[in-house]
Amino acid sequence: MFKDEKTVEIKVCKHCNSNFEITDKDLEFYEKVSPVFSWKKYLIPSPALCPDCRQQRRLSFFNQTNLYKNTCNNCWKNIISRFNSENWIKNYCNECWSSENWDQLKNGKDFDFSKTVFNQLDYLIKNTPFQNLIGSSSNIINNSIYTNHTSEIHNSYLVFEANSINDCMYSYALKNSKNIVDSSFVWNSENCYECSDSYNMFNSFYCQKSYWSKFSYFLNNCYNCDYCIWCVNLNNKSYYYKNQPISKNDYEKIIKNLANINYLIIFKREIYDFFSKNIVKNCNIIWSEDCIWNNIINSKKCINSFDILECENLKYCVNINYSKDLYDITAYWEESNRMYESLSVWRYSNNILFSNTVWKWEKLIYCIDVKKSKNCFLCVNLEWKEYCILNKQYTKEEYEQLVPKIIEHMQKTWEWWEFFPSSISPFWYNETVAQEYFPISHSIKPSSPTLLSKVEGGLEIPLPLGEVRWGQRTFNRSTYEAPFPKVEKIIKASMLPEDISKIPDDILNRAIECEVSWKPFKIIKQELEFYRKHNLPIPKRHPDQRHLDRMSLRNPRKLFDRKCDKCGKDIKTTYSPDRKEIVYCEECYDKEIY
Repeated sequence: MFKDEKTVEIKVCKHCNSNFEITDKDLEFYEKVSPVFSWKKYLIPSPALCPDCRQQRRLSFFNQTNLYKNTCNNCWKNIISRFNSENWIKNYCNECWSSENWDQLKNGKDFDFSKTVFNQLDYLIKNTPFQNLIGSSSNIINNSIYTNHTSEIHNSYLVFEANSINDCMYSYALKNSKNIVDSSFVWNSENCYECSDSYNMFNSFYCQKSYWSKFSYFLNNCYNCDYCIWCVNLNNKSYYYKNQPISKNDYEKIIKNLANINYLIIFKREIYDFFSKNIVKNCNIIWSEDCIWNNIINSKKCINSFDILECENLKYCVNINYSKDLYDITAYWEESNRMYESLSVWRYSNNILFSNTVWKWEKLIYCIDVKKSKNCFLCVNLEWKEYCILNKQYTKEEYEQLVPKIIEHMQKTWEWWEFFPSSISPFWYNETVAQEYFPISHSIKPSSPTLLSKVEGGLEIPLPLGEVRWGQRTFNRSTYEAPFPKVEKIIKASMLPEDISKIPDDILNRAIECEVSWKPFKIIKQELEFYRKHNLPIPKRHPDQRHLDRMSLRNPRKLFDRKCDKCGKDIKTTYSPDRKEIVYCEECYDKEIY
Protein backbone atom coordinates (compact mmCIF):
# COMPACT_ATOMS: atom_id res chain seq x y z
CA MET A 1 0.00 0.00 0.00
CA PHE A 2 1.29 3.48 -0.86
CA LYS A 3 0.96 6.85 0.85
CA ASP A 4 -2.07 7.98 -1.14
CA GLU A 5 -4.05 4.88 -0.13
CA LYS A 6 -6.04 4.46 3.06
CA THR A 7 -7.12 1.21 4.61
CA VAL A 8 -10.91 1.18 4.91
CA GLU A 9 -11.45 -2.42 5.99
CA ILE A 10 -9.56 -5.44 7.35
CA LYS A 11 -11.15 -8.64 6.06
CA VAL A 12 -10.66 -12.28 7.02
CA CYS A 13 -10.12 -14.66 4.10
CA LYS A 14 -12.93 -17.23 4.07
CA HIS A 15 -10.49 -19.93 2.88
CA CYS A 16 -7.30 -19.52 4.90
CA ASN A 17 -8.53 -17.17 7.66
CA SER A 18 -5.68 -14.70 7.12
CA ASN A 19 -6.28 -10.96 7.38
CA PHE A 20 -6.01 -8.72 4.32
CA GLU A 21 -6.60 -5.04 3.66
CA ILE A 22 -9.10 -3.28 1.46
CA THR A 23 -8.13 0.31 0.61
CA ASP A 24 -10.05 3.29 -0.70
CA LYS A 25 -8.25 2.89 -4.05
CA ASP A 26 -9.39 -0.73 -4.24
CA LEU A 27 -13.02 0.32 -3.83
CA GLU A 28 -12.55 2.98 -6.50
CA PHE A 29 -11.27 0.35 -8.92
CA TYR A 30 -14.08 -2.11 -8.20
CA GLU A 31 -16.60 0.65 -8.82
CA LYS A 32 -14.82 1.69 -12.01
CA VAL A 33 -14.95 -1.78 -13.60
CA SER A 34 -18.45 -2.71 -12.38
CA PRO A 35 -20.71 -3.44 -15.38
CA VAL A 36 -23.71 -1.33 -16.35
CA PHE A 37 -26.95 -2.74 -17.75
CA SER A 38 -30.01 -0.59 -18.48
CA TRP A 39 -28.30 2.42 -16.92
CA LYS A 40 -27.83 0.58 -13.62
CA LYS A 41 -24.37 -0.22 -12.31
CA TYR A 42 -23.99 -3.64 -10.69
CA LEU A 43 -21.29 -2.97 -8.16
CA ILE A 44 -18.54 -5.50 -7.60
CA PRO A 45 -17.94 -5.69 -3.85
CA SER A 46 -14.56 -6.25 -2.24
CA PRO A 47 -13.27 -9.85 -2.49
CA ALA A 48 -13.95 -12.50 0.12
CA LEU A 49 -10.56 -14.20 -0.40
CA CYS A 50 -7.07 -12.88 0.32
CA PRO A 51 -4.79 -12.18 -2.69
CA ASP A 52 -2.95 -15.51 -2.37
CA CYS A 53 -6.13 -17.59 -2.28
CA ARG A 54 -7.52 -15.63 -5.23
CA GLN A 55 -4.33 -16.33 -7.15
CA GLN A 56 -4.41 -20.02 -6.26
CA ARG A 57 -8.02 -20.31 -7.40
CA ARG A 58 -7.24 -18.73 -10.78
CA LEU A 59 -4.13 -20.83 -11.32
CA SER A 60 -6.11 -24.02 -10.72
CA PHE A 61 -7.65 -23.37 -14.17
CA PHE A 62 -4.27 -22.94 -15.84
CA ASN A 63 -2.38 -25.87 -17.39
CA GLN A 64 0.46 -24.41 -19.42
CA THR A 65 3.28 -26.91 -19.60
CA ASN A 66 1.73 -30.38 -19.42
CA LEU A 67 1.08 -31.80 -22.89
CA TYR A 68 -0.47 -35.16 -23.70
CA LYS A 69 -1.16 -37.43 -26.61
CA ASN A 70 -4.88 -37.35 -27.25
CA THR A 71 -7.52 -37.74 -29.97
CA CYS A 72 -9.63 -35.03 -31.58
CA ASN A 73 -13.26 -35.71 -30.67
CA ASN A 74 -14.36 -34.44 -34.07
CA CYS A 75 -12.04 -35.83 -36.77
CA TRP A 76 -10.53 -38.54 -34.48
CA LYS A 77 -6.97 -37.94 -35.58
CA ASN A 78 -4.11 -38.15 -33.07
CA ILE A 79 -3.21 -34.79 -31.58
CA ILE A 80 -1.13 -33.12 -28.90
CA SER A 81 -3.37 -31.62 -26.24
CA ARG A 82 -3.37 -29.75 -22.95
CA PHE A 83 -5.98 -32.29 -21.80
CA ASN A 84 -5.11 -35.80 -20.69
CA SER A 85 -7.11 -38.51 -22.48
CA GLU A 86 -7.95 -39.89 -19.00
CA ASN A 87 -9.84 -36.66 -18.29
CA TRP A 88 -13.55 -36.20 -19.10
CA ILE A 89 -12.97 -33.10 -21.26
CA LYS A 90 -13.79 -33.11 -24.96
CA ASN A 91 -11.20 -31.47 -27.18
CA TYR A 92 -10.97 -30.63 -30.88
CA CYS A 93 -7.79 -30.08 -32.84
CA ASN A 94 -7.14 -26.45 -33.77
CA GLU A 95 -8.29 -27.04 -37.34
CA CYS A 96 -11.64 -28.58 -36.31
CA TRP A 97 -12.24 -26.09 -33.51
CA SER A 98 -11.77 -23.11 -35.85
CA SER A 99 -13.88 -24.61 -38.64
CA GLU A 100 -17.58 -24.03 -39.25
CA ASN A 101 -18.32 -27.76 -39.25
CA TRP A 102 -19.72 -27.82 -35.73
CA ASP A 103 -22.43 -25.88 -33.94
CA GLN A 104 -20.90 -23.87 -31.10
CA LEU A 105 -24.37 -23.22 -29.65
CA LYS A 106 -25.51 -26.85 -29.74
CA ASN A 107 -25.23 -27.24 -25.97
CA GLY A 108 -26.69 -23.84 -25.14
CA LYS A 109 -29.08 -23.77 -22.19
CA ASP A 110 -31.80 -21.52 -20.85
CA PHE A 111 -30.76 -20.08 -17.52
CA ASP A 112 -32.29 -22.03 -14.63
CA PHE A 113 -33.00 -19.79 -11.64
CA SER A 114 -33.43 -22.84 -9.41
CA LYS A 115 -29.73 -23.72 -9.77
CA THR A 116 -26.47 -21.99 -9.00
CA VAL A 117 -24.59 -20.33 -11.84
CA PHE A 118 -21.43 -22.39 -11.37
CA ASN A 119 -23.42 -25.62 -11.51
CA GLN A 120 -24.78 -24.59 -14.92
CA LEU A 121 -21.34 -23.53 -16.12
CA ASP A 122 -19.98 -26.91 -15.06
CA TYR A 123 -22.38 -28.54 -17.54
CA LEU A 124 -20.94 -26.47 -20.40
CA ILE A 125 -17.37 -27.25 -19.34
CA LYS A 126 -18.08 -30.97 -19.48
CA ASN A 127 -20.16 -30.95 -22.68
CA THR A 128 -18.60 -28.41 -25.05
CA PRO A 129 -15.34 -29.11 -26.92
CA PHE A 130 -12.21 -27.22 -25.92
CA GLN A 131 -9.43 -26.27 -28.31
CA ASN A 132 -6.64 -28.81 -27.81
CA LEU A 133 -3.94 -26.13 -27.44
CA ILE A 134 -4.07 -22.39 -26.90
CA GLY A 135 -2.36 -20.79 -29.86
CA SER A 136 -2.89 -19.71 -33.42
CA SER A 137 -3.50 -22.32 -36.11
CA SER A 138 -0.30 -21.10 -37.78
CA ASN A 139 1.69 -22.92 -35.06
CA ILE A 140 1.18 -26.17 -36.97
CA ILE A 141 2.20 -24.60 -40.27
CA ASN A 142 5.22 -22.96 -38.64
CA ASN A 143 6.57 -26.17 -37.05
CA SER A 144 5.56 -25.32 -33.49
CA ILE A 145 3.11 -28.08 -32.57
CA TYR A 146 4.49 -28.82 -29.09
CA THR A 147 3.66 -25.43 -27.59
CA ASN A 148 0.83 -23.96 -25.54
CA HIS A 149 -0.41 -20.44 -24.80
CA THR A 150 1.63 -19.05 -27.67
CA SER A 151 1.14 -16.70 -30.59
CA GLU A 152 3.17 -15.73 -33.64
CA ILE A 153 5.87 -18.32 -33.11
CA HIS A 154 7.99 -20.19 -35.64
CA ASN A 155 10.08 -23.36 -35.52
CA SER A 156 9.85 -23.68 -31.73
CA TYR A 157 9.57 -26.70 -29.44
CA LEU A 158 8.21 -27.08 -25.90
CA VAL A 159 7.76 -23.36 -25.40
CA PHE A 160 4.95 -21.97 -23.26
CA GLU A 161 3.42 -18.55 -22.60
CA ALA A 162 5.30 -16.87 -25.45
CA ASN A 163 4.68 -14.68 -28.45
CA SER A 164 6.64 -13.28 -31.38
CA ILE A 165 9.52 -15.77 -31.16
CA ASN A 166 11.56 -17.88 -33.56
CA ASP A 167 13.70 -20.99 -33.11
CA CYS A 168 13.22 -21.34 -29.36
CA MET A 169 13.13 -24.49 -27.21
CA TYR A 170 12.35 -25.64 -23.66
CA SER A 171 11.42 -22.16 -22.45
CA TYR A 172 8.71 -20.23 -20.66
CA ALA A 173 7.48 -16.62 -20.87
CA LEU A 174 9.40 -15.36 -23.91
CA LYS A 175 8.65 -12.31 -26.01
CA ASN A 176 10.14 -10.84 -29.20
CA SER A 177 13.11 -13.19 -29.11
CA LYS A 178 15.05 -15.63 -31.27
CA ASN A 179 17.18 -18.71 -30.57
CA ILE A 180 16.43 -18.96 -26.86
CA VAL A 181 16.89 -22.32 -25.11
CA ASP A 182 16.13 -23.40 -21.53
CA SER A 183 15.19 -19.91 -20.40
CA SER A 184 12.35 -18.13 -18.60
CA PHE A 185 11.06 -14.56 -18.62
CA VAL A 186 13.34 -13.35 -21.39
CA TRP A 187 12.36 -10.46 -23.66
CA ASN A 188 13.84 -8.86 -26.78
CA SER A 189 16.83 -11.18 -26.86
CA GLU A 190 18.72 -13.52 -29.17
CA ASN A 191 21.02 -16.53 -28.77
CA CYS A 192 20.57 -17.13 -25.05
CA TYR A 193 20.81 -20.26 -22.94
CA GLU A 194 19.75 -20.81 -19.34
CA CYS A 195 18.82 -17.17 -18.80
CA SER A 196 16.01 -15.77 -16.69
CA ASP A 197 14.45 -12.40 -15.92
CA SER A 198 16.56 -10.70 -18.56
CA TYR A 199 15.96 -8.12 -21.26
CA ASN A 200 17.81 -7.16 -24.44
CA MET A 201 20.48 -9.84 -24.22
CA PHE A 202 22.57 -11.20 -27.09
CA ASN A 203 24.79 -14.30 -27.11
CA SER A 204 24.53 -14.62 -23.36
CA PHE A 205 24.42 -17.74 -21.20
CA TYR A 206 23.51 -18.60 -17.59
CA CYS A 207 22.48 -15.01 -16.81
CA GLN A 208 19.94 -13.75 -14.27
CA LYS A 209 18.32 -10.34 -13.90
CA SER A 210 20.64 -8.77 -16.46
CA TYR A 211 20.01 -6.29 -19.25
CA TRP A 212 21.54 -4.89 -22.46
CA SER A 213 24.49 -7.26 -22.37
CA LYS A 214 26.16 -9.54 -24.90
CA PHE A 215 28.77 -12.32 -25.20
CA SER A 216 28.59 -12.88 -21.45
CA TYR A 217 28.29 -15.81 -19.05
CA PHE A 218 26.96 -16.04 -15.50
CA LEU A 219 25.86 -12.46 -14.97
CA ASN A 220 23.67 -11.48 -12.07
CA ASN A 221 22.16 -8.01 -11.76
CA CYS A 222 24.36 -6.59 -14.51
CA TYR A 223 23.70 -3.84 -17.05
CA ASN A 224 25.35 -3.16 -20.37
CA CYS A 225 28.17 -5.66 -19.86
CA ASP A 226 29.97 -7.28 -22.81
CA TYR A 227 32.41 -10.21 -22.74
CA CYS A 228 32.02 -10.65 -19.00
CA ILE A 229 32.03 -13.84 -16.89
CA TRP A 230 31.01 -14.46 -13.29
CA CYS A 231 30.01 -10.89 -12.51
CA VAL A 232 27.46 -9.43 -10.15
CA ASN A 233 26.18 -5.85 -9.76
CA LEU A 234 28.37 -4.69 -12.63
CA ASN A 235 27.59 -1.89 -15.08
CA ASN A 236 29.02 -0.67 -18.39
CA LYS A 237 32.04 -3.00 -18.45
CA SER A 238 33.81 -5.21 -21.00
CA TYR A 239 36.13 -8.18 -20.42
CA TYR A 240 35.58 -8.70 -16.71
CA TYR A 241 35.84 -11.88 -14.62
CA LYS A 242 34.68 -11.96 -11.00
CA ASN A 243 34.18 -8.20 -11.30
CA GLN A 244 37.84 -7.71 -12.21
CA PRO A 245 39.35 -6.87 -15.64
CA ILE A 246 40.76 -9.75 -17.71
CA SER A 247 42.43 -10.03 -21.10
CA LYS A 248 40.64 -11.22 -24.22
CA ASN A 249 42.81 -14.37 -24.21
CA ASP A 250 41.87 -15.22 -20.64
CA TYR A 251 38.19 -14.67 -21.48
CA GLU A 252 38.42 -17.11 -24.39
CA LYS A 253 40.20 -19.74 -22.29
CA ILE A 254 37.45 -19.71 -19.67
CA ILE A 255 34.75 -19.94 -22.34
CA LYS A 256 36.46 -22.92 -23.89
CA ASN A 257 36.58 -24.72 -20.53
CA LEU A 258 32.85 -24.16 -20.00
CA ALA A 259 32.14 -26.56 -22.87
CA ASN A 260 33.23 -29.37 -20.49
CA ILE A 261 30.20 -30.48 -18.50
CA ASN A 262 32.13 -31.48 -15.37
CA TYR A 263 34.01 -28.19 -15.30
CA LEU A 264 30.70 -26.39 -15.78
CA ILE A 265 29.02 -28.18 -12.85
CA ILE A 266 31.81 -27.19 -10.46
CA PHE A 267 31.84 -23.67 -11.91
CA LYS A 268 28.07 -23.34 -11.38
CA ARG A 269 28.21 -24.55 -7.80
CA GLU A 270 30.88 -22.01 -6.85
CA ILE A 271 29.17 -19.17 -8.72
CA TYR A 272 25.74 -19.55 -7.16
CA ASP A 273 27.33 -19.69 -3.72
CA PHE A 274 29.26 -16.52 -4.60
CA PHE A 275 26.09 -14.77 -5.84
CA SER A 276 24.21 -15.60 -2.65
CA LYS A 277 26.82 -13.79 -0.52
CA ASN A 278 26.73 -10.55 -2.49
CA ILE A 279 24.73 -7.39 -2.09
CA VAL A 280 21.23 -7.53 -3.57
CA LYS A 281 18.51 -4.93 -3.97
CA ASN A 282 15.41 -5.61 -1.88
CA CYS A 283 13.27 -5.95 -5.04
CA ASN A 284 14.18 -6.25 -8.69
CA ILE A 285 12.45 -3.12 -9.96
CA ILE A 286 13.97 -1.30 -12.95
CA TRP A 287 13.12 2.19 -14.31
CA SER A 288 9.81 2.18 -12.50
CA GLU A 289 7.88 4.50 -10.21
CA ASP A 290 5.70 3.62 -7.22
CA CYS A 291 6.01 -0.14 -7.69
CA ILE A 292 6.45 -3.00 -5.27
CA TRP A 293 7.15 -6.73 -5.49
CA ASN A 294 9.58 -8.15 -8.06
CA ASN A 295 10.78 -8.19 -11.67
CA ILE A 296 9.06 -4.97 -12.71
CA ILE A 297 10.45 -3.03 -15.67
CA ASN A 298 9.58 0.45 -16.95
CA SER A 299 6.26 0.63 -15.13
CA LYS A 300 4.26 2.94 -12.91
CA LYS A 301 2.16 2.23 -9.84
CA CYS A 302 2.19 -1.56 -9.95
CA ILE A 303 1.44 -2.81 -6.45
CA ASN A 304 2.06 -6.35 -5.22
CA SER A 305 2.69 -7.45 -8.79
CA PHE A 306 5.29 -9.80 -10.26
CA ASP A 307 6.93 -10.14 -13.71
CA ILE A 308 5.65 -6.85 -15.12
CA LEU A 309 6.82 -5.06 -18.28
CA GLU A 310 5.71 -1.52 -19.20
CA CYS A 311 2.45 -1.33 -17.25
CA GLU A 312 0.51 1.19 -15.20
CA ASN A 313 -1.97 0.93 -12.33
CA LEU A 314 -1.81 -2.79 -11.54
CA LYS A 315 -2.48 -4.60 -8.30
CA TYR A 316 -2.13 -8.31 -7.47
CA CYS A 317 -1.08 -9.11 -11.04
CA VAL A 318 1.45 -11.65 -12.37
CA ASN A 319 3.17 -11.96 -15.74
CA ILE A 320 1.68 -8.89 -17.44
CA ASN A 321 3.01 -6.61 -20.19
CA TYR A 322 1.95 -3.39 -21.94
CA SER A 323 -1.28 -2.91 -19.98
CA LYS A 324 -3.19 -0.56 -17.72
CA ASP A 325 -5.87 -0.66 -15.02
CA LEU A 326 -5.81 -4.31 -13.97
CA TYR A 327 -6.50 -6.03 -10.65
CA ASP A 328 -6.00 -9.75 -9.99
CA ILE A 329 -4.95 -10.68 -13.52
CA THR A 330 -2.62 -13.60 -14.21
CA ALA A 331 -0.84 -14.08 -17.54
CA TYR A 332 -1.95 -11.35 -19.89
CA TRP A 333 -0.72 -10.00 -23.22
CA GLU A 334 -0.74 -6.31 -24.16
CA GLU A 335 -2.90 -3.54 -25.52
CA SER A 336 -5.89 -3.93 -23.23
CA ASN A 337 -7.23 -2.44 -20.02
CA ARG A 338 -9.93 -2.43 -17.35
CA MET A 339 -9.90 -6.06 -16.26
CA TYR A 340 -10.50 -7.82 -12.96
CA GLU A 341 -10.08 -11.36 -11.56
CA SER A 342 -9.21 -13.07 -14.84
CA LEU A 343 -6.65 -15.48 -16.21
CA SER A 344 -4.81 -15.81 -19.51
CA VAL A 345 -6.29 -12.80 -21.27
CA TRP A 346 -4.74 -12.18 -24.66
CA ARG A 347 -4.17 -8.94 -26.53
CA TYR A 348 -6.83 -6.45 -27.62
CA SER A 349 -9.21 -7.27 -24.77
CA ASN A 350 -11.06 -4.72 -22.64
CA ASN A 351 -13.59 -4.79 -19.83
CA ILE A 352 -13.01 -8.45 -18.94
CA LEU A 353 -14.40 -9.73 -15.62
CA PHE A 354 -14.03 -13.15 -13.94
CA SER A 355 -12.93 -14.93 -17.13
CA ASN A 356 -10.37 -17.47 -18.25
CA THR A 357 -8.53 -17.74 -21.58
CA VAL A 358 -10.25 -15.02 -23.57
CA TRP A 359 -8.88 -12.73 -26.24
CA LYS A 360 -9.84 -9.97 -28.67
CA TRP A 361 -12.89 -7.80 -28.21
CA GLU A 362 -14.57 -6.85 -24.98
CA LYS A 363 -17.24 -7.02 -22.31
CA LEU A 364 -16.86 -10.68 -21.41
CA ILE A 365 -18.13 -11.71 -17.97
CA TYR A 366 -17.70 -15.20 -16.51
CA CYS A 367 -16.45 -16.70 -19.77
CA ILE A 368 -14.05 -19.60 -20.40
CA ASP A 369 -12.16 -20.11 -23.67
CA VAL A 370 -14.12 -17.45 -25.55
CA LYS A 371 -12.29 -15.79 -28.44
CA LYS A 372 -12.98 -12.83 -30.73
CA SER A 373 -16.32 -12.21 -29.04
CA LYS A 374 -18.01 -9.49 -27.03
CA ASN A 375 -21.03 -9.01 -24.80
CA CYS A 376 -21.07 -12.61 -23.65
CA PHE A 377 -21.98 -13.83 -20.17
CA LEU A 378 -21.49 -17.32 -18.67
CA CYS A 379 -20.20 -18.84 -21.92
CA VAL A 380 -17.70 -21.61 -22.66
CA ASN A 381 -15.85 -22.41 -25.90
CA LEU A 382 -17.21 -19.81 -28.32
CA GLU A 383 -15.70 -17.77 -31.13
CA TRP A 384 -17.04 -14.76 -33.07
CA LYS A 385 -20.18 -14.52 -30.93
CA GLU A 386 -22.13 -11.67 -29.33
CA TYR A 387 -25.04 -11.47 -26.90
CA CYS A 388 -24.80 -15.07 -25.68
CA ILE A 389 -25.67 -16.46 -22.24
CA LEU A 390 -24.85 -20.08 -21.35
CA ASN A 391 -23.98 -20.58 -25.02
CA LYS A 392 -27.45 -19.57 -26.16
CA GLN A 393 -27.97 -16.71 -28.62
CA TYR A 394 -30.08 -13.69 -27.63
CA THR A 395 -30.91 -10.35 -29.20
CA LYS A 396 -29.25 -7.27 -27.74
CA GLU A 397 -32.47 -6.31 -25.97
CA GLU A 398 -33.03 -9.81 -24.56
CA TYR A 399 -29.42 -10.01 -23.39
CA GLU A 400 -29.52 -6.69 -21.57
CA GLN A 401 -32.77 -7.64 -19.84
CA LEU A 402 -31.68 -11.13 -18.75
CA VAL A 403 -28.14 -10.44 -17.54
CA PRO A 404 -29.25 -8.12 -14.67
CA LYS A 405 -31.71 -10.79 -13.48
CA ILE A 406 -28.91 -13.39 -13.44
CA ILE A 407 -26.58 -11.03 -11.58
CA GLU A 408 -29.27 -10.46 -8.96
CA HIS A 409 -29.64 -14.25 -8.68
CA MET A 410 -25.86 -14.56 -8.26
CA GLN A 411 -25.96 -11.95 -5.49
CA LYS A 412 -28.43 -14.13 -3.61
CA THR A 413 -26.30 -17.28 -4.10
CA TRP A 414 -23.09 -15.41 -3.18
CA GLU A 415 -21.53 -16.11 -6.60
CA TRP A 416 -21.45 -12.57 -7.96
CA TRP A 417 -17.89 -11.14 -7.71
CA GLU A 418 -16.29 -14.60 -7.16
CA PHE A 419 -14.06 -16.31 -9.75
CA PHE A 420 -15.00 -19.87 -10.77
CA PRO A 421 -14.55 -22.41 -7.95
CA SER A 422 -11.58 -24.75 -8.44
CA SER A 423 -13.91 -27.75 -8.24
CA ILE A 424 -15.21 -27.08 -11.79
CA SER A 425 -11.79 -26.61 -13.38
CA PRO A 426 -11.30 -28.70 -16.57
CA PHE A 427 -7.82 -29.59 -15.27
CA TRP A 428 -6.56 -31.65 -12.37
CA TYR A 429 -5.01 -29.43 -9.72
CA ASN A 430 -1.63 -31.16 -9.84
CA GLU A 431 -1.22 -30.49 -13.58
CA THR A 432 -1.88 -26.76 -13.24
CA VAL A 433 0.40 -23.85 -12.38
CA ALA A 434 -1.31 -23.76 -8.97
CA GLN A 435 0.61 -26.89 -7.98
CA GLU A 436 3.87 -25.07 -8.72
CA TYR A 437 3.17 -22.05 -6.50
CA PHE A 438 0.67 -23.52 -4.03
CA PRO A 439 1.66 -27.20 -3.86
CA ILE A 440 -0.64 -29.81 -2.40
CA SER A 441 1.25 -32.78 -1.07
CA HIS A 442 0.92 -36.00 -3.01
CA SER A 443 0.38 -37.72 0.33
CA ILE A 444 -3.12 -36.20 0.46
CA LYS A 445 -5.41 -38.89 -0.86
CA PRO A 446 -8.54 -38.14 -2.91
CA SER A 447 -11.62 -38.18 -0.73
CA SER A 448 -13.82 -39.53 -3.56
CA PRO A 449 -11.52 -41.76 -5.64
CA THR A 450 -14.32 -43.49 -7.56
CA LEU A 451 -16.00 -40.50 -9.17
CA LEU A 452 -15.26 -42.00 -12.57
CA SER A 453 -14.48 -45.51 -13.66
CA LYS A 454 -13.71 -47.54 -16.74
CA VAL A 455 -14.10 -51.19 -17.58
CA GLU A 456 -11.02 -53.32 -18.26
CA GLY A 457 -11.26 -57.09 -18.71
CA GLY A 458 -14.79 -57.12 -17.33
CA LEU A 459 -13.74 -55.36 -14.10
CA GLU A 460 -14.68 -51.83 -13.13
CA ILE A 461 -11.46 -49.95 -12.34
CA PRO A 462 -11.56 -46.53 -10.60
CA LEU A 463 -9.91 -43.80 -12.62
CA PRO A 464 -7.13 -41.92 -10.80
CA LEU A 465 -9.31 -38.92 -10.11
CA GLY A 466 -10.88 -37.57 -6.97
CA GLU A 467 -11.72 -34.58 -4.87
CA VAL A 468 -9.21 -33.21 -2.39
CA ARG A 469 -10.45 -31.13 0.50
CA TRP A 470 -7.85 -28.63 1.69
CA GLY A 471 -9.18 -26.33 4.39
CA GLN A 472 -12.36 -24.79 2.95
CA ARG A 473 -11.34 -25.57 -0.62
CA THR A 474 -12.14 -28.44 -2.94
CA PHE A 475 -9.81 -29.44 -5.78
CA ASN A 476 -9.79 -32.22 -8.34
CA ARG A 477 -6.51 -34.08 -8.17
CA SER A 478 -5.26 -37.07 -10.11
CA THR A 479 -2.79 -39.78 -9.19
CA TYR A 480 -2.13 -40.34 -12.89
CA GLU A 481 1.53 -40.43 -13.89
CA ALA A 482 2.57 -40.53 -17.51
CA PRO A 483 4.36 -43.81 -18.26
CA PHE A 484 8.01 -43.62 -19.21
CA PRO A 485 8.31 -43.77 -22.99
CA LYS A 486 9.60 -47.04 -24.37
CA VAL A 487 13.04 -46.43 -25.83
CA GLU A 488 15.31 -49.03 -27.41
CA LYS A 489 18.55 -47.11 -27.03
CA ILE A 490 19.17 -45.31 -23.76
CA ILE A 491 22.29 -43.83 -22.25
CA LYS A 492 22.80 -42.73 -18.66
CA ALA A 493 23.55 -39.02 -18.26
CA SER A 494 26.78 -39.91 -16.45
CA MET A 495 27.99 -41.74 -19.56
CA LEU A 496 27.78 -38.73 -21.87
CA PRO A 497 31.10 -37.41 -23.24
CA GLU A 498 32.23 -34.39 -21.24
CA ASP A 499 32.83 -32.15 -24.26
CA ILE A 500 30.25 -31.20 -26.91
CA SER A 501 32.85 -31.79 -29.63
CA LYS A 502 32.86 -35.49 -28.67
CA ILE A 503 29.07 -35.92 -28.91
CA PRO A 504 28.29 -38.01 -32.02
CA ASP A 505 25.31 -37.46 -34.32
CA ASP A 506 23.97 -40.78 -33.07
CA ILE A 507 22.85 -39.01 -29.86
CA LEU A 508 19.73 -38.08 -31.86
CA ASN A 509 18.81 -41.78 -32.01
CA ARG A 510 19.15 -42.35 -28.29
CA ALA A 511 17.41 -41.27 -25.13
CA ILE A 512 19.28 -39.87 -22.15
CA GLU A 513 18.31 -40.96 -18.65
CA CYS A 514 17.89 -37.90 -16.43
CA GLU A 515 20.34 -37.89 -13.53
CA VAL A 516 17.63 -36.65 -11.12
CA SER A 517 14.23 -38.02 -12.16
CA TRP A 518 15.49 -40.99 -14.22
CA LYS A 519 13.03 -40.01 -16.94
CA PRO A 520 14.39 -40.55 -20.45
CA PHE A 521 14.55 -37.57 -22.78
CA LYS A 522 15.77 -37.00 -26.30
CA ILE A 523 17.94 -34.41 -27.96
CA ILE A 524 16.42 -33.04 -31.17
CA LYS A 525 18.45 -32.00 -34.18
CA GLN A 526 17.74 -28.28 -33.81
CA GLU A 527 18.83 -28.46 -30.20
CA LEU A 528 22.10 -30.31 -30.97
CA GLU A 529 22.97 -27.71 -33.59
CA PHE A 530 22.44 -24.95 -31.01
CA TYR A 531 24.77 -26.61 -28.48
CA ARG A 532 27.47 -27.14 -31.08
CA LYS A 533 27.23 -23.63 -32.44
CA HIS A 534 27.63 -22.06 -29.00
CA ASN A 535 30.02 -24.69 -27.59
CA LEU A 536 27.62 -25.78 -24.85
CA PRO A 537 27.53 -29.21 -23.18
CA ILE A 538 24.64 -31.63 -23.60
CA PRO A 539 22.24 -31.34 -20.62
CA LYS A 540 22.05 -34.23 -18.19
CA ARG A 541 18.58 -33.46 -16.92
CA HIS A 542 15.08 -33.88 -18.34
CA PRO A 543 13.48 -30.64 -19.66
CA ASP A 544 10.90 -30.75 -16.84
CA GLN A 545 13.68 -30.95 -14.26
CA ARG A 546 15.58 -28.13 -15.95
CA HIS A 547 12.45 -25.96 -15.72
CA LEU A 548 12.18 -26.72 -11.99
CA ASP A 549 15.87 -25.91 -11.55
CA ARG A 550 15.45 -22.52 -13.25
CA MET A 551 12.36 -21.65 -11.26
CA SER A 552 14.13 -22.56 -8.01
CA LEU A 553 16.65 -19.79 -8.72
CA ARG A 554 13.88 -17.18 -8.74
CA ASN A 555 12.72 -15.56 -5.55
CA PRO A 556 9.29 -16.66 -4.26
CA ARG A 557 6.19 -14.64 -5.02
CA LYS A 558 6.10 -13.42 -1.46
CA LEU A 559 7.08 -10.22 0.32
CA PHE A 560 8.90 -10.32 3.64
CA ASP A 561 9.48 -7.62 6.24
CA ARG A 562 13.17 -7.05 6.75
CA LYS A 563 15.64 -4.27 7.56
CA CYS A 564 18.15 -2.86 5.11
CA ASP A 565 21.55 -4.35 5.97
CA LYS A 566 23.16 -0.96 5.29
CA CYS A 567 20.98 1.77 6.83
CA GLY A 568 18.70 -0.35 8.99
CA LYS A 569 15.38 1.03 7.75
CA ASP A 570 12.35 -1.21 7.33
CA ILE A 571 11.97 -2.66 3.83
CA LYS A 572 9.78 -5.06 1.90
CA THR A 573 11.75 -7.71 0.03
CA THR A 574 11.44 -11.08 -1.72
CA TYR A 575 14.46 -12.30 0.29
CA SER A 576 13.29 -13.99 3.49
CA PRO A 577 15.09 -12.96 6.72
CA ASP A 578 16.74 -16.38 7.04
CA ARG A 579 18.56 -16.10 3.69
CA LYS A 580 22.24 -15.19 3.64
CA GLU A 581 22.18 -12.49 0.97
CA ILE A 582 23.11 -8.97 2.03
CA VAL A 583 19.90 -7.04 1.26
CA TYR A 584 19.96 -3.27 0.72
CA CYS A 585 17.12 -0.86 0.20
CA GLU A 586 17.02 0.74 -3.25
CA GLU A 587 18.74 3.95 -2.12
CA CYS A 588 21.64 2.16 -0.42
CA TYR A 589 21.99 -0.31 -3.29
CA ASP A 590 22.21 2.48 -5.89
CA LYS A 591 24.83 4.35 -3.84
CA GLU A 592 26.92 1.21 -3.52
CA ILE A 593 26.72 0.04 -7.14
CA TYR A 594 26.60 3.17 -9.29
